[in-house]
Amino acid sequence: MSHWKQREGGSLFAIWLIRTIALRLGRGVARALLYPIALYFFLRRADERAASRAYLSRVLGRPITGYDVFRHIHMFAATLLDRMFFLAHGERDFVVDVEGLADLDRCIDGGHGVLLIGSHQGSFEALRALGARRPDVPLRVVLDKQKTPALTTVLEALAPEVGAAVIDASRGGASVALAMAEGAAQGGMVALLADRGHQGESICRVPFLGTPAPFPVGPWLLASALKIPVVLCMGIYLGGNRYRLIFEAFSDGIDIPRAQRAVALEAVVARYAARVEHYARLYPFNWFNFYDFWQETGPADEPAATAHVPRHSDA
Repeated sequence: MSHWKQREGGSLFAIWLIRTIALRLGRGVARALLYPIALYFFLRRADERAASRAYLSRVLGRPITGYDVFRHIHMFAATLLDRMFFLAHGERDFVVDVEGLADLDRCIDGGHGVLLIGSHQGSFEALRALGARRPDVPLRVVLDKQKTPALTTVLEALAPEVGAAVIDASRGGASVALAMAEGAAQGGMVALLADRGHQGESICRVPFLGTPAPFPVGPWLLASALKIPVVLCMGIYLGGNRYRLIFEAFSDGIDIPRAQRAVALEAVVARYAARVEHYARLYPFNWFNFYDFWQETGPADEPAATAHVPRHSDA
């Protein structure tokens, strides 16, 4: 399978410049700059334009215009900018509506930790709003720092304590799994994204927006090993300064029996993909996988039995 490969958009200096403008002149000025920035990437990134058009045609079910693609890229740029403000100021600059907090509280109060699984929809950084609602529960996020090193450097400079709580997926499988287990053992929340595969990871093809698509199985093998409640979470961007943080109970504990591994994995991945599709149809411009996601002409999939630890929480 041809996996996703990140092309980081912008040098360390360019990202630092946007960060400085944003924090010194304010979010309004920085957001005005997003239009020429988004236009630049719209004009220069043919692969991303094609991926956006392919996805939007599936989810919207109509011919896609250039403006649709530009709007998609601009919304992605807006959520990247807002990551800086979430890290620097928490939710101070935003209106964050929270749905399903009772589901999350129920799992947290069990005392065994919670695995939060999201997708590349909206902003996972909106999870920082949980700090004001559950300050007693630590949050650790699985993030591959090597995929976007310039952006990661700038963001960690904004909030060193947040950077220290990141579980760096580039350190390797055993280290990541151990850190996740430690976070769960402390009754905390561990978060990762599960809709993007990387080189060396095994995948499972399940229906998604009308066509089977490859989803990684690693997150679900980890969930099965941790044996803790799983809650889906989506930080949907609604425009302006508004976000909707959605929590949805998914499982009290994932069970992948060895004797029926392939069948059980396909079932749980298909359930997850169906929920990602549900939110993609509700908020179509919020899904940010700008590559050939369906890989319909790629080689045969790798067997699920050789799955590796995931690296899913990159930008």
